[in-house]
Amino acid sequence: MATTSPLTLEPTELPADAVEVGRIADAWGIKGWFKVLPHSGNPEALFSSKRWYLQPSERGGKTFSGTVLLPIRQAKDHSDTVVAWAQGVDDRNAAEALRGARIFVPRSSFPSTAEDEYYWVDLIGLEVANREGVALGQVRELMSTGPQTVLVLAYEQDGKAQERLIPFVSAFVDKVDLPGKRITVDWQPDY
Repeated sequence: MATTSPLTLEPTELPADAVEVGRIADAWGIKGWFKVLPHSGNPEALFSSKRWYLQPSERGGKTFSGTVLLPIRQAKDHSDTVVAWAQGVDDRNAAEALRGARIFVPRSSFPSTAEDEYYWVDLIGLEVANREGVALGQVRELMSTGPQTVLVLAYEQDGKAQERLIPFVSAFVDKVDLPGKRITVDWQPDY
């Protein structure tokens, strides 16, 4: 009968620029590999970082607490998911112990973007105004509608919380100023 060593994870602090990029779904195979469900359709941050920070799932059983460091040996695409293998995770039982864990990666380890490409996480919280300087709201979230991404803005009108949707396409977006935390658009408040 094979015995397995208990999973030992190094407690650590979550980096200040950490971004949640996915979660561990389940063990994959018998050698310690596990499936990852990325929060992005393009999970480059999972591949570019060799140090993942884990926190337990909000629900279900917990096999660890706080934040732990998971040094990644290998991560790769497999069918419609990502599979990974980490140091200290050498069999199926150890991989199963990670089930449900939330994966964080420091924003500083994300791959560089090309011109006119942005990570969604960098757009959330930016103020949006039109060419005339009229404030339209703050980016609360983004949603993918298939062919395009849509900015979901939060704003108040007559003391009530409102929502405004603006397609994030060059026809409407004039400028994204990340340092200035502002997006300028060709859009009117009554659209």
